[in-house]
Order: sequence, then structure tokens, then C-alpha cells
Amino acid sequence: MTEKQVLTAKQTFHKWPKGAYLADFHIHSKYSRATSTKMNVKVLNEVAKEKGIKVLGTGDFTHPGYLRELKRDLVPDGTGLYRLKDDPDGTRFILTAEVSNIFTQHGKNRRIHTVLFAPSIEVVEDIQARLAAIGNITSDGRPIFGFPVKELIKIIKKASKDCEAVPAHVWTPWFSLFGAKSGFDDLEECFEEESHHIFALETGLSSDPQMNWRLSKLDKYTLISNSDAHSPTKLAREANILSCPLTYKDIIKAMKDPSHGFLGTIEFFPEEGKYHYDGHRSCGICWHPSETRRHNGLCPVCGNPVTVGVLHRVEDLADREEGFVPKNALPNCHLIPLAEIIAEAFGLKSITKTVLKEYSRIISLVGTEMDVLLWKELDELKLLLPGKIYEGIRRMREGMITIIPGHDGVYGKISLFDENYNNMKKGEGQSSNNSKSPSPKQLSLF
Repeated sequence: MTEKQVLTAKQTFHKWPKGAYLADFHIHSKYSRATSTKMNVKVLNEVAKEKGIKVLGTGDFTHPGYLRELKRDLVPDGTGLYRLKDDPDGTRFILTAEVSNIFTQHGKNRRIHTVLFAPSIEVVEDIQARLAAIGNITSDGRPIFGFPVKELIKIIKKASKDCEAVPAHVWTPWFSLFGAKSGFDDLEECFEEESHHIFALETGLSSDPQMNWRLSKLDKYTLISNSDAHSPTKLAREANILSCPLTYKDIIKAMKDPSHGFLGTIEFFPEEGKYHYDGHRSCGICWHPSETRRHNGLCPVCGNPVTVGVLHRVEDLADREEGFVPKNALPNCHLIPLAEIIAEAFGLKSITKTVLKEYSRIISLVGTEMDVLLWKELDELKLLLPGKIYEGIRRMREGMITIIPGHDGVYGKISLFDENYNNMKKGEGQSSNNSKSPSPKQLSLF
């Protein structure tokens, strides 16, 4: 009894100014669970350069084993950022980590994830010592603590006033600030007297700025986006676009006040995120929130409550209509990884050796993956890329896609070349949408 809905999306691609660069702050190392063994700074440095990332979070600085590797392989560049010892012109690393707090507050079980920023390895060592005294920091690169998340803010601020914290993927149902399963209805309820230290929110893969603009109480926070990568290929699937000087303090300053050089973000199509719609993956149920409400939130297959997704939760808390754009809204655009575009152009369902070979060939011609996806003009790309891959890039930039939304831990499926496209190429021009109840959506991106 699958309720499959096919969405369409449109976007107007934003042109970014010269001198802008990409930063991806939230990733994980091989010391986190379910991560690639290749997640070390030497590999990350090379992949970040290939992707076109200028500043990359280290991730997992709370783990002693990983910190030993950071101290071995990185050196400070004098700005609060770090670089690989043998690559002076390589990727700049900013010290970051993610922490999980599971605790009871106001009579409910809460599970909140937070991204931490630190200005130096010496400060990280201080944070590690403070956390090790009250919990286990060796079992996972993303450690779990049983105290309220506001206490985490106090701990890092005692280590250094220059440490900062950003609530991670704030809409994810199970582990986030606003999550349907274990979150809060507002930030102040969560962080209480430490709320004034929070200046930014990470939107997560299943939401984008447009969704967050529907809540007026979020207008004062900078909306940031990061990959949360568990493998090198996932770097920059979401990222931030900045123009501020390459220093720790300037990057933090820009996040606190975007007028100092925080220009916007690049995004996943949020429908592709694995918690965008409501549903039950084991029962084959994928619902828009309106359908969930029609069924009183209960799965018709097993009778249990469905997992409420990000879109539903946003609608529950929103005080604005879909499409509202606040005055301080920053531009953003939605991208599809180049390897996925190549695979679809080749008619392949996964990233094969053939895809990787073509990926490397294109990068050698154009520069970086982000040159292909983001920076280069289409007229220039048309001269360099195979026809169908070029067409995939063009269609992505215009949002000419179809998506089966993600739900209950299952990523959505995105398509640039559906049957309608293929039939048009054959001159047939027949409609491809076989869904019984399609739910079109227009994304007002600029």
C-alpha cells in the first residue's frame, strides 16, 4: 500500500561574486560509527581540493585518537585555521566536532546534536579533558553525554570564549533541536540561559532555508548548511559560501553577522533527504503531511504511528505561508553531486568505475567539481562536457527534476532524465508521470 508521490521542482540559479569560496564545517572522521576508513585529513585534503572546498571542518575533535592524528598531520597557519604539513597551499581546516546530548528536560526525553567550533588544538585538549571527566569520549567520534545541552555550552565557553556551538540538522526527527521525536518547540526552551550564545542553525539535508523562512522566530539566526559527510565522496553535498578573510575569527564573525562575508548556501534538494516526508519504510508508506493528518498519523499497514518527517514538523511550528521570503534572506541554490549526474546520464544506478573515470576526466578539463556545478558559465561547459552530462547540469541549475521524497530514514530518489525527457528526445513527447496522485511543488529559489 505504497503512497508514492512524485514532486517537481524549479529554481533560478544564483550567480555568486568573484572571490567567494566554499566551506563545509560539519563532517566526521573514521573514529565515528558508520564512517569510511578513508576519513582522515590526508584524504580529506585531496578530495576537498578536487571538490573545490576551501575550508573544511575536521570533525570529531573530541576523540583522543583523532586528535593525535590532527596533531601529527596538521600545522597551524597563523589564522586559527590549520593545513596539512606537506601542502602549504592545500585545504584549510577548522577544528570542529559534533556532540550528542541525551537527557530529560521538562518531563520529556531529549536528544540534541550540536556542532562545536574551537580556535586551537590547545583549546581542544582543554575541552577533551573537561568532557573526559564526566563521560566517555573514546567510544565514538560523536560522543554521547547524559547532561542537558546547555551545560555543553558552558563547558566549551570555559575552555575558551572563542569556542562556538551551532545546533546540528535542527529538524531531523530523532536527534535535533526541533525534531518531532525528541526536540523542543523553540530554542530558548532548549538552551535556556545559554540561548544568547546561539547565533546560527544548521538546516540539515531534509530541510532548506526556504522551509526555515516560514518561522519568524528563526529570522535572527544565520542558516548554515554542511555535508555531515561520513565518506569523502559526500563532502560539499551541502556547504556555505563565504567571502570573508580566511581566519577563524573572521569566519565566526561572518556566521554571526552575514554582512561580514557570509553570502549564502548550497543545498541538497530537501525532498531527497531521508526524513523529508512522513512514512514507514518497512510498510512502504511515504506521505505528505496532509496525507498523514488524513490518516490520523497511523500507518494503514501496521497500525503504528508513522515517523513524522521534517516538512510536517516545519508546518506544525510555522507562522508563515510557504513561499514567504524574509528581508534578511540569503541566496541559496540546490545541487546534485557530479558523479550522480554522470551516472544518470550513462543510465547507471550506482557510482561505478566508469562513472569515476568520467568524473576524473571532467575535473581535469574544468578544474573542480564545484566549477562544473556552481561557478562556470553554461556556455563554457557546453564546449567541454559530453552532451547529456551538460544537459544534466543545465537541468539541475534550472531545477528541471523529479523527486520521490525521502522518508523514515530512506533517501529520496532524484531524476534529471525521466521518461518524459527520453520520450521528448525520441520525438514522442509523452507524459512520464505515472503516479496516481502527483504533488507538484515550486521552489522559490533565487
